[in-house]
Parts: sequence; structure tokens; C-alpha cells
Amino acid sequence: MTEPVRLERRGACLEITLDRPKANAIDAATSRKLAAAFDSFQADPDLRVAILTGGGERIFSAGWDLASGGDGDEDWGSGGWGGICRRLDLDKPVIAAINGACAAGGFEIALACDMMVAADHAVFFLSEATLGLTVDVGTVPRLFQRVPHQVAVEMLYTGRRLDAAQALELGLVNRVVPMADLMASARELADRICASAPLSVAALKQMVTIASSLPVGETYAALDAGRFTGQQVVHGSEDALEGPRAFMEKRDPVWKGR
Repeated sequence: MTEPVRLERRGACLEITLDRPKANAIDAATSRKLAAAFDSFQADPDLRVAILTGGGERIFSAGWDLASGGDGDEDWGSGGWGGICRRLDLDKPVIAAINGACAAGGFEIALACDMMVAADHAVFFLSEATLGLTVDVGTVPRLFQRVPHQVAVEMLYTGRRLDAAQALELGLVNRVVPMADLMASARELADRICASAPLSVAALKQMVTIASSLPVGETYAALDAGRFTGQQVVHGSEDALEGPRAFMEKRDPVWKGR
């Protein structure tokens, strides 16, 4: 039997593969393994970005393993469901490489990622209401931030499905590519993130987490309250001097992360 969660380092990128044939469904033990993977990613200063994908070419994840016998209230590990849904302090980007059906709790995990690259046969849906269940509460604001209100409520109440083309049109995903190009596209996006200044990316992710759902006035109130600690780190850092200097000297910057 293969490991349900496989890790592979690729330079500054950690690739996390959920591999539980046939549907990449997640039980509590697998959620804890995903949590351990994200723990390692979060703690390693040499890792800048992660790519989360599913094994095979059919299903990213079907979500909660209904055959596991649990009631949906197990110990999912640090970071909550899938190791990421409650990991609100993660200051490094995560890209979901959607290799097929992205359903229920699998879609919830993908929504907790910063970006999505989808294979052209991918489909997205939340089936909880049709099974007498509900989504994680954090999924609701994430869904409404990604798709229009009327689409979001229809997906929640009826299990409406979006194919890859619709997901791209609505802005749910960043890119749609043939399956054969999925990981190459996700890696290219990861490399572009790694080319940016690490302190800036961390600060901007914190700003997105805090401010993306706030009115403008409340974002400035959060600033005055000192909540944007990452921005304070960027200001006066060596990298903040290196970036403009490299631009003026017409060369690539050498980031130090300090």
C-alpha cells in the first residue's frame, strides 16, 4: 500500500500529493498526515511555496471518506480539516493543482489554498447538502470571495457543478491546462512566486488574509492596531533596499529574506 500523503521537495517548493485510491478521500488519519506535511512546510525557512495535488488523473479529492465510519467530528490534526482549512497563520502560498473532480471536502481544501491550476477535465462541487451534511464554516466566506453570490448559494444549496471552463470564466481558478501540463503549469507559477521577495510575499499573504473581506476603513483601523506585522517587517529590511537597487542596476535581485 502506498503512503496516502507523499512529499517531494523541488528547490524551494514542497509538492504534497494526496494518494488514496480510488477517490483520494480523506479520513482522520490522512488529514493528520496532511497536517504534518503543512507543519513541515510552515516550519522550514528554505521552503517558499507548496503545491497540493491528488494522485492519478481522475479525482483531486472526494473529500471526507464516508466509508471510514467517523461522524465528521474527528481530530483532523493541526490546521483543521486537510491540515490547512484552519491554518490561518500560514504566511507561505499554497497552489492547488486540481487533477480531476474536486468535490465536497476536497473542494473545501482547494478553497483554502491561495491559487488553483486545473486540468481541463476538472469539475468543482460541494455535495454536502445533498448528503445531509454541511460544509466547514470557513468554506462559506472563501467561496463567496471566489465566485458571485448567486453561484455560491446555488453550489451550497444544490451541489451545482462547475466545469473547468466555467471555473476559469468565474475567476475561481488561475489557469486551465491539459492534464499532461498540469504540474508543469503549477510549478511555473510556484517559480514565479519564488522569484518575488520572500518577506513581501509573506506580508502580502497576511494582508490578503486580514483585509480581503474588510471595508477599506477597517483595513486602516487594523493597520493602526498593528495587525499587519508582516508589512512592518518588510519596511526597513535588507530586501526592501535590494529590490529597488537591483531594478536600477538592471539585474535580478538577490533576496536574503531579511
